[in-house]
Amino acid sequence: MATGRLGVGETLGALNTALGPGDPVWFKETRARHLRARDFLAPRPALQARFGDGQVPERVVRAVAGLQGPGVAPVLRCTSTPAGLALQLQRPAVFERVLGAVAAYVAPAAPAAPGPRILLHCPALRSAPGALRLSQLRAVLVADHLARTLRAHGESVRLVPAVRDPHMPTFLQQLRVDWPAASERAATEALRNRALAELSPAQERGALPRGVLGTVCLKELVQERGRAAGYDPNLDKCLVTEDLLSVLAELQEAARCWPGDSPPSLAAAPDANADRCMVVHVVSCEEEFQQQKVDLLWRKLDDQAPLTQKHLVCGPVKVAGAPSTLTAPEYYELRHAQVCEASAAKHGRDLARDPAWTEVFSVLSVATIKFEMLSTAPHGQLLLALADSSISTKGTKSGTFVMYNCARLATLFEGYRHSMEQGLYPTFPPVSSLDFSVLQDEGEWLLLFNGILPFPDLLSQTAALACTAPGLHTTARTETMCKFLVQLSMDFSSYYNRIHILGVSAQQNGVGGCGGAREAKDETSRPFLSNRHLDHTCLVKCLPVSSFCGPCVKCFTPA
Repeated sequence: MATGRLGVGETLGALNTALGPGDPVWFKETRARHLRARDFLAPRPALQARFGDGQVPERVVRAVAGLQGPGVAPVLRCTSTPAGLALQLQRPAVFERVLGAVAAYVAPAAPAAPGPRILLHCPALRSAPGALRLSQLRAVLVADHLARTLRAHGESVRLVPAVRDPHMPTFLQQLRVDWPAASERAATEALRNRALAELSPAQERGALPRGVLGTVCLKELVQERGRAAGYDPNLDKCLVTEDLLSVLAELQEAARCWPGDSPPSLAAAPDANADRCMVVHVVSCEEEFQQQKVDLLWRKLDDQAPLTQKHLVCGPVKVAGAPSTLTAPEYYELRHAQVCEASAAKHGRDLARDPAWTEVFSVLSVATIKFEMLSTAPHGQLLLALADSSISTKGTKSGTFVMYNCARLATLFEGYRHSMEQGLYPTFPPVSSLDFSVLQDEGEWLLLFNGILPFPDLLSQTAALACTAPGLHTTARTETMCKFLVQLSMDFSSYYNRIHILGVSAQQNGVGGCGGAREAKDETSRPFLSNRHLDHTCLVKCLPVSSFCGPCVKCFTPA
C-alpha cells in the first residue's frame, strides 16, 4: 500500500499542472449532489478559455486519469461532461490511505519555510476583568485562538502582556485562556532617557501631571512611513507617561529576549533583532488609535524595534436587547446561567449544585462564548443575541450544536468500549484488514472528503498571517474553523441519524415499520459487528481526532 499523507492542495496542484501552463481551473467539489458523480471539476468555461474550442486534448485527459505523485489522491476516471472535465477518485483506496494513517491528518501541513517569531500583544489584558468590554473580550479570545493555531503550525509564539491584575488570571482560567502571569517589570531607564531627548520644547509642555513626562511628535514618522502604511492621518502627538514607558519596556524585552536565546550581545548591530520578530497587536476597534501611537513611539525610541508590526483590529460587538455596558464577566455569568437552566429543563432537576456537573457547565459556557466570538471574521461587527435560543441544540449554526455532536461521538465510543469489555463486541481489528469497498453511503464519503482529508490544509489557512503584505493591518480567519465544525457536525448528524454504527440497524436488515423503529433506538440492543460496521466505525472513530477534541491518541488507537 502507498504511504504518505494525501492532500487536497497537492492533488489540485497536480491536476492544474497536467492541463499545462495557465491559471488554475480545477476545484474540489463539496456538495453532496455533485459528489455523487465527481470529486473534482474543471469547469467548461475555464476549459474553453484554456483550449479555445473547449475540447481537451486526449493526451491531457489520459495524463489526468493516470495522475500520480506525492500527496496526490489515486484517480479512478476522468471524463468529459457538459459541466466540464469531471474527475472521480478511487474511493476505497482513499479511505484506506487516510484511515490507515489518520494521525497524519490531525496536524497542519508543514510550512515551506520557517516563519518569523511572532509576538502577540493584547493590550486589553492590562485591565481588570470587571472593566473588560465585550469588544476587548473578543480581542482576547482571538489572540488566544491565534496563539494556539500558530503553535500547532510549529511557529514560535510569545504572549504579551503578562497579566498583573490579581483577578485576571482566575477569569482567564475560567475562559480556558492560557496566558502568562505577571513577571518582574522591565527596566524603563533607557527608554525614558531617549524619550526625554525627544520631548517637545519645555515652553510647549506647561505644568504636567504626576507621571507624565511630556509629549513626543509623531507626525514626521507618520509622513515618513507614508499614507499607504495605514496609520491614522490624525496622529500627531503622543503623551508620554511612566505607564506607557512600562508598556514599551515589556514589548522591547519580549521582542529582544526570546526564551532559549543566549543573552543579546552589547555589540550587536542596531537592526540585528529587528527582522527576526513580527509583532501582532490584537486590539479592539476602540483601542486602535492608541495602539498606533504605541507602535510609532516604539519605533521612535528604540532602534531595534521590530520592523514588522501588524495590527489585527477586532470590530465592535453589539448586543441585542441588552445595555451597552455589559462587561465580560457579566456576559459569562449570563451564558453560564442559561446553560444551567437548559440542563434543568432537559433533565427535570437542577444540576448546577451537583459537583459532578460543575466542570461540564463551565466547559459548555466557555465553548458557547468562544464559538460566538470567533464565528464572525474578527474585523467585522459582531451582533450577539442573548436569548436562551442561542444555546439550543435545535439549530445547526451554534457551538452548542457542535458540542452536542461531539457528545454523541463520545457516547458512541464509550458504548463500544464498555460492550467490548463485556465481550459483546470483538476487539477492533487492524485497519489494514478492513474492506473499505463496502463504504458506499454518500454520507461516509462526505465525512472523509470534506472533513478529514482537507483538515491539515484548513489548519494551515487559519494559522496564516500576512506578514510580508504591505500595510499596517492583518487579519485572522477564525470563522473558517467555526464554519468547518458546523458543516462537519451537520454531515455527521445526518449520517448518525440514518446509519446504525453499532449493532444491526433496521435499514441494514431491511426491517420496516414499528419493529425497525424500536430496534434503531438502542445501538447495543443487538451486539453484532459486520465487516461494514467495522469499516464505518473506523471512519467515525477518526472524527474527534480531526476536529472536535483535537489530537488525542486514545481516539484513533484501536481498542
